[in-house]
Amino acid sequence: MTDAARLFRDTFGSEPSGTWSAPGRANLIGEHTDYNDGFVLPFAIEHRTRVALGTRDDGRIRVVSTFDTEPVEVALAELDTFFPERRDEIPEWARYPLGVAWALGGAGRQGVDLAFSSDVPVGAGLSSSAAIENATAVALDDVWQLGLDRVDLAQAGRRAENDAVGAPTGIMDQMASMLGRADAAIFLDCRSLDANVVDLGFAAAGLDLVVIDTGVTHAHSTGGYGERRAACERGAAIMGVPALRDLSVDDLPRAQELMDDVTFRRVRHVVTENQRVLDTVRTLREEGPRAIGELLVASHSSMRDDFEISVPELDTAVEAALGAGAIGARMTGGGFGGAAIALVPHAEVPAVTDAATAAFAASGFAPPTIFTVTPSPGAARDA
Repeated sequence: MTDAARLFRDTFGSEPSGTWSAPGRANLIGEHTDYNDGFVLPFAIEHRTRVALGTRDDGRIRVVSTFDTEPVEVALAELDTFFPERRDEIPEWARYPLGVAWALGGAGRQGVDLAFSSDVPVGAGLSSSAAIENATAVALDDVWQLGLDRVDLAQAGRRAENDAVGAPTGIMDQMASMLGRADAAIFLDCRSLDANVVDLGFAAAGLDLVVIDTGVTHAHSTGGYGERRAACERGAAIMGVPALRDLSVDDLPRAQELMDDVTFRRVRHVVTENQRVLDTVRTLREEGPRAIGELLVASHSSMRDDFEISVPELDTAVEAALGAGAIGARMTGGGFGGAAIALVPHAEVPAVTDAATAAFAASGFAPPTIFTVTPSPGAARDA
């Protein structure tokens, strides 16, 4: 029995009708490009959020989780009154699943009880939020017999995050968690939502992807993320384009002439990061994963210097990993904390782990949590 099913039984006094799950994700490259209609290359990881679901006959929804065992209950018909205007009346964690129920048009649907458990690290930049949204979405799609495709379900998750939670994120996380494949990344065009599977071949190349979780938590609904998004929108308006996706590296000299320094650097990160995603996809297909290290390092430098979303702990993790034999390393996720990833030859994983741990201690930081992740399948009903 899963922890979610056990919590369901202990909280609601009955057995669930089923359990569904969705993974977190790591982003190989392509940060803050998604809400600029750009390109991203994430993959689902083996860490998952599970939801046990049971139906009820009174048109209400209750949610509970292993990290907050006090159930939150509302009438499905009242969800429209909470989101987005009254979302602060609902505990923040519960806005994710309740927001998905709202985005899926839960008013008038059959009542449900939902119990969640998760081993996706929270605040590490591995999208624990998309995991809870997608687990909820696939479960409700099945039980309510909505017949929606995976893009529709991912869009419901994004709407929940944007409007119910109040985090101005793009759709990358939900799409990666929905569409994940074993040993592959998802090359996603965030404008058209066209998604293509790109084989990674890490294991065949003798590589591991190491996550160095700094323990510095972040929250996308706080100011730094929104400020970066506003700067991107301002830059696009100055350049007269719908989104920064419509600019190329060749447009940057003109952009620099028209913008203040901060806006320009935000724009430069997004434009060059889009190009790095395209270059990484091409390199993976033509040369394999051992050839992408410089692109990962350049991505981190851009996020540190131009987008200014790194923190000393992330920089320390990247520098330590590279010094101990990583092929490439970069922060991953929205920034202001979270985790770094490092692409490491299998034999060098212990050295990278020891080097990062020692570097954190020498800098007076709390010890990092270090683990490997494996590209894994997306959201589904559990067997």
